Amino acid sequence: QVQLVESGGGLVQAGGSLRVSCVASERTFSPYAMGWFRQAPGKEREFVSSIRWSGDYTYYAERVKGRFTISRDNAKNTVYLQMNSLNPEDTAVYYCAAQKNSNAWFLESSYDYWGQGTQVTVSA
Repeated sequence: QVQLVESGGGLVQAGGSLRVSCVASERTFSPYAMGWFRQAPGKEREFVSSIRWSGDYTYYAERVKGRFTISRDNAKNTVYLQMNSLNPEDTAVYYCAAQKNSNAWFLESSYDYWGQGTQVTVSA
């Protein structure tokens, strides 16, 4: 069973930047795609961004496009989410997820493995 472990969350002021990371436990891990979702207090979990493990396609939710950048390092089995120009509405628990096969990149149900999440808090 693949385990995904997020790190890099924390507290940042509005306008600041933060990078969260997600490492997969298996050395031979080769998903079709990796994604980031987030869940704010009292709200449903929502799609943020995803990337094909080949690196040739990336996808972003409209509300983060132009501010967030997803990337991956295959050799380290790691996917990153660089978050710039953060605002309080970005406060949430950020979850990493992995798809085994090609599927809708924006749907939670299309991801097979999930991390435990890392808290990102943006103060005004």
